[in-house]
Order: sequence, then structure tokens, then C-alpha cells
Amino acid sequence: MDTMDRMSLPKGENIYETKCPILYAMELIGQKWKLPILWYIADAENQTLRYRELERKVVGITATMLTKCLRELEKDGFIIRTQYNTIPPTVEYSLAERGKTLIPALESVYQWAEEQMQ
Repeated sequence: MDTMDRMSLPKGENIYETKCPILYAMELIGQKWKLPILWYIADAENQTLRYRELERKVVGITATMLTKCLRELEKDGFIIRTQYNTIPPTVEYSLAERGKTLIPALESVYQWAEEQMQ
């Protein structure tokens, strides 16, 4: 069975008005900064990073954009935010179960892209 047979594309419909799983995924993680954020957290020891570590690792992102993306990733269930009552406050981000299930798919996309770049 061909892969496209399992993933039937809507015939004669506007794909943006259908329930397309790929478009749904892109809506959640397709923004410029969300994938690097998830990737760095997944790659970290214990899959946990502090806010300042993310700020240093995700080169080029502003503090405002990092905060916005982290809030959206938390709202969508990809990461967990843990705040510790220390002075100054310490905030850590780790992968939630939904985020952990996404990593193998991202690794597959990474492998495909690496092959395409050669």
C-alpha cells in the first residue's frame, strides 16, 4: 500500500478548510522558534532547561518571543513549566508527555532533511 493511499488528500476541497493532520501539526509547532526550543529541551540533560539557558541556546530570539513561544508550548501541552520560589526566581522547562511523543517524528524529519541536503 502506497503511503499516499493511507493519507487521502481532500479532492476538490480547500485543504485549509479541512482537518488535515499536517496543517494541524504545523499550526502547533510550525513557527520559527518553537522547534529549536523543543529540540534544545529534548537534547538537554533530563530534558529540562532553565529560562536563561534557553535564552542563550536559541540564538537570535528576543526575550519577548521566547516567553511567548514557551507560553504557547505550555498551553498546547508540549512542555511543563516549573517555578521555584528562590531569589531570584528559577523557572525550568521540561518536555511533557505530548512533547516526548513528538521527538521521534522530528528525528524522522531531521533524517529526511539531512538526506535531501546531500
